Amino acid sequence: MARFLAWLAGTLLLLVLATVGLIVTAIDRQPLVSRSATIAPRSVAQAKFLFSANDPRRLLSGEARQSVIPATLIDDGINYVASRYLQGRGALVLKEDTAEIRLTLRPPLLPGERYLNLSATLRQTAGEPQISAAQIGALPIPPLLVEFALGTGVRLAGYEHEWNLARHAIRELKFEPQRQRVIVSYVWQPALLERARSVAVDRDNLARMRSAQEMLAAMLDHQAPGSRVELATILGPLLDVNGSDQRENRRAAIFVLAAYLSEKNIVAFIPEAAHWPRIRPTELTLLGRGDSAQHFVISAALAAWAGEPIADAIGLYKELADSHRGSGFSFADLAADRAGTRFGELLNGDDARLQALLPDKLSDGNLAPTLNDFPEGINQREFRRRFGSTGSPAYQRLADEIEQRLNALPLYQAKSP
Repeated sequence: MARFLAWLAGTLLLLVLATVGLIVTAIDRQPLVSRSATIAPRSVAQAKFLFSANDPRRLLSGEARQSVIPATLIDDGINYVASRYLQGRGALVLKEDTAEIRLTLRPPLLPGERYLNLSATLRQTAGEPQISAAQIGALPIPPLLVEFALGTGVRLAGYEHEWNLARHAIRELKFEPQRQRVIVSYVWQPALLERARSVAVDRDNLARMRSAQEMLAAMLDHQAPGSRVELATILGPLLDVNGSDQRENRRAAIFVLAAYLSEKNIVAFIPEAAHWPRIRPTELTLLGRGDSAQHFVISAALAAWAGEPIADAIGLYKELADSHRGSGFSFADLAADRAGTRFGELLNGDDARLQALLPDKLSDGNLAPTLNDFPEGINQREFRRRFGSTGSPAYQRLADEIEQRLNALPLYQAKSP
């Protein structure tokens, strides 16, 4: 027995030393990926075009399709996932007949600048995507081990069925580094859309959204059609919902309100909503402006559901599109977008400042700063003359002014440590 215990202790010590050695080998002092979490407005335009060309509502079961995806869109998507769910950064690098996915994570509890760098290479091939090489830091990892770990993670997260559907739908991948694009051949299966809907809105969230729709319809039922109502008078009670999961209740409420203000039929996304109460047409206003209420609420919903980078990118994309054709670029709209984004981030936490204002102490002045003195109606030519681009000092001065005004509002001030 003593010999066995000694052998066991020695074996465990060797395993511990080997594990420590692997961790030391894997940890780097320099990040493989170093970038911000922002998403370029260009990616929003690319995603919009891609969805329009491959609208799943118009595809037939078993229909073979080929989609050309800009590498920059995939790159931004990988970085978004890494930033939002892994607190890291990610990137896509196209090579001759391969695509390399890179991730950089910050391991907790390690002193100084230490990074966990991971990379996986997908080789151009017919059939579903497969990993041909991988490594952690300087340590090569067998591709089969990575596939197993990835599959296990997906299964534990509860998305194994969706993962298998997506993988089996892909018939071929082609990488074109010279043109910075990926060509995906796939066979459409309607179950993909249904599973995506069920993941985005599960049964519990569906009940929350129905409750929010019923409450919003009841609050506006006594209003004359087309009448103007201050956003805060509706938003405060709508968010003051009791329940076991306050965060999810509020996210459902802001989603329903955003669908209403965007003037999109919620039934297109949630077919069950066809049997929910209808909401009386009413103009909600923020600081006296209907457009500002729309910008604020839609950005808040995007931030609450998808995160700040996506909300900011969509807001900026819309203003740039308006400068080209439409009402023109508006810094007032951009300020309402940013206020909504900051508010949506609050909904994802248990913020005592917001809680203290619900249900009847919330006012428009709590939600957004003064907007009417910001430049508006700037067409594309005028925008280029005055600001050049969104990276210019002139543009940044106004963007900084928006942030300073938001930071001055108690609701958006940084919490003291």
